[in-house]
Amino acid sequence: MPLGQGNGAARLSRHSGSTLIEVLVSLLVLSFGMLGMAGVQGVSLRGNQAAYFRTMATTISVDIIERMRANIVGVDDGDYDDATGAATANCFTAIGCSSAQMATQDILDWSATVAAALPLGASVVCLDSTPTDGTAAANACDGAGSIYAIKLWWDDDRDGTADQAFRTTFQPL
Repeated sequence: MPLGQGNGAARLSRHSGSTLIEVLVSLLVLSFGMLGMAGVQGVSLRGNQAAYFRTMATTISVDIIERMRANIVGVDDGDYDDATGAATANCFTAIGCSSAQMATQDILDWSATVAAALPLGASVVCLDSTPTDGTAAANACDGAGSIYAIKLWWDDDRDGTADQAFRTTFQPL
């Protein structure tokens, strides 16, 4: 009998190391799987952030269109065409302000919203016969036509360049 027990003990010691190797291989496979899941999660987060910025651009564009519809006299007079100027305090009081002052105030408020909501956010509202062109550095507004172009740019991939654009148009009735 001692001979049989010796053979079983030798056989047992040869097989006990294979379990440790199997565990190490399974941990290796699991770690590659977890790295793959982390990569997918990173791509998903970037996609969600890009979708969020595009949604914000759409919402902000609708905001200026609604402001323009509320001040149709200013739209008809061309006061929103690449408007610049200083804020008018009377626009926030019962005294009120002119349609040109309201247009300037609308653009100032709207531009501040763009800058706050979008990274490196830049924007312009202008009369433009080619509303799909331009960059944040050169908006390419030509002042021609009767259609207002609403152009927004932002830094979607956070590389320091406002390279993502959203453009829409508004034509008063």
